Amino acid sequence: MKAKILLIAVLICGVLFNTLPALALEGASSYMKEGDIDLLSILPAAPKEGDPRAEADRAIFRATRKLEGSPRWLLATSDVSEKPDYMYSAYSCAMGLELTEKQAPALTHVLETAADNASDANRAVKKKFQRQRPFKFDDGPICQSRIEVMSFDYPSGHTTHGWTWALILAELMPERASAILARGRAYGESRIVCGVHNASAVEAGRLSATLSMTRLRSSPAFQADLAAAKAELSALASQSQPDAARCQAEAQTLATPVL
Repeated sequence: MKAKILLIAVLICGVLFNTLPALALEGASSYMKEGDIDLLSILPAAPKEGDPRAEADRAIFRATRKLEGSPRWLLATSDVSEKPDYMYSAYSCAMGLELTEKQAPALTHVLETAADNASDANRAVKKKFQRQRPFKFDDGPICQSRIEVMSFDYPSGHTTHGWTWALILAELMPERASAILARGRAYGESRIVCGVHNASAVEAGRLSATLSMTRLRSSPAFQADLAAAKAELSALASQSQPDAARCQAEAQTLATPVL
């Protein structure tokens, strides 16, 4: 009996020994806690029906419905995805590098954790203003199922997610910062093209990401995870480059500004 208990104890210790190092490599689960950034005191209030900003939003929604079926519409439809592998694909031309979540676990961790923190910070603002999506005010095609976009409009969490990725990637690859940030802006503007967010919500989503990033950069856990991501990215610098023809087509698609 004692021998059996001892064997079980040894097996448990072995499992813990093998598991703990892996857990340590996963990085922090969060870089901010609730209340670390008060976006309600910083972001402008959401437009109200009938005011000039709201009317501008409606005009932009109506004007961009003509993009249905265009290359920009197709890109915006692809940009609906927020999954890491798609995000790497979306930024690959700007980065000059093709990556996957599996290839870059440390980089993926810091990008997704920061993006989740920034998106979570939007919740109080969404709850406060409860602004409806543009297709609730005007008819027109949208590139995403309405069932998937039932939350409030302002700020755009999708934009916040994409802009957080852009800010971190630009910091890690300063020589490609302009291209990365330009793609980050386009990723947010895809929500306007899709007709699922107002232009004001996209602008607010981009600003909220910048504000949240300013706050979470003071986190020692973020700085540690960022250093690990930088080392990993350096080791992956020789990975395959994105397809030149695809990048040229993307550049042509994005050459004409949405706004």
